[in-house]
Amino acid sequence: MAKTVLITGGAGFLGSHLCDRFIKEGWKVICVDNFITGSLSNIEHLRKSPSLKLIKHDITKHIDIDDKIDMVLHFASPASPIDYLKYPIQTLKVGSLGTHNALGIAKKHKASFLLASTSEVYGDPQVHPQKEDYYGYVNCIGPRGVYDEAKRFAEAITMAYHRVHKLDTKIARIFNTFGPRMRKDDGRAIPNFISQALQNKPITVYGNGKQTRSFCYISDMIEGIYRLSQSDIHEPVNLGNPDEWTIIELAKKIKALTKSKSRIIYKKLPQDDPKVRRPDITKARTLLKWQPRIGIEEGLNLTLSYYNQSKNLA
Repeated sequence: MAKTVLITGGAGFLGSHLCDRFIKEGWKVICVDNFITGSLSNIEHLRKSPSLKLIKHDITKHIDIDDKIDMVLHFASPASPIDYLKYPIQTLKVGSLGTHNALGIAKKHKASFLLASTSEVYGDPQVHPQKEDYYGYVNCIGPRGVYDEAKRFAEAITMAYHRVHKLDTKIARIFNTFGPRMRKDDGRAIPNFISQALQNKPITVYGNGKQTRSFCYISDMIEGIYRLSQSDIHEPVNLGNPDEWTIIELAKKIKALTKSKSRIIYKKLPQDDPKVRRPDITKARTLLKWQPRIGIEEGLNLTLSYYNQSKNLA
């Protein structure tokens, strides 16, 4: 019989691509989402699949699942600054209560568990690039702290369940990821810049644009997450593309690729915005035999094809 995976946040950007991947691999998928930031359109192409079961539910509230579950992927959470600043309480609750409930489901079903953590656990890092043994530099009471600390707590309770209940857990520290199904109003740099450039609107760069990010294309990220889910690695693993770009370089690259007439404008840098971000992926390369294959230009062109459709800019 096919194995079953429960994916919280399964209608989100990463979650929906994971639904695709696990169904492709022969799994049955239970997608749980309350659609606070996820979208039904992300999984519309799967709605008639006998391998998908959709449950509209807020994972911060208890839920009983009758189906036998072999794996739980906890991907429910607002993930962009715009979203978690709009929903700060919900972000904290899904990182704490939601993670607790998802771990409870895994424990009840004797299932393995994978947590979607984030590079934001490193905060505004004083170490560069960031390795998994770096504890981070986080302002726990700043506006971004609702996301950073929610994920740090989620990692802590995940490891506690591993140590106390012997649960088979994995933790993916996910760095900036992009590609089809990111909302145009997601608030992160790539969808912002593409949306603005395609409409010849001003491209908004925060700060002086010299802060850096590392961008991983969605198919590479999904491959890394899938490999981690099938592994026996319990400590956190960085997943991301170590190719580092300044934000102004990215803005200019997108403007050139779109042949946009947009001008680049500068706005005030948000509080606690990280100055640098680059993963050390030695652990993923060594233990998962994984590394990104799609470069920024190829990934941007693939993403542009998605955003060029009028319905995705409406």
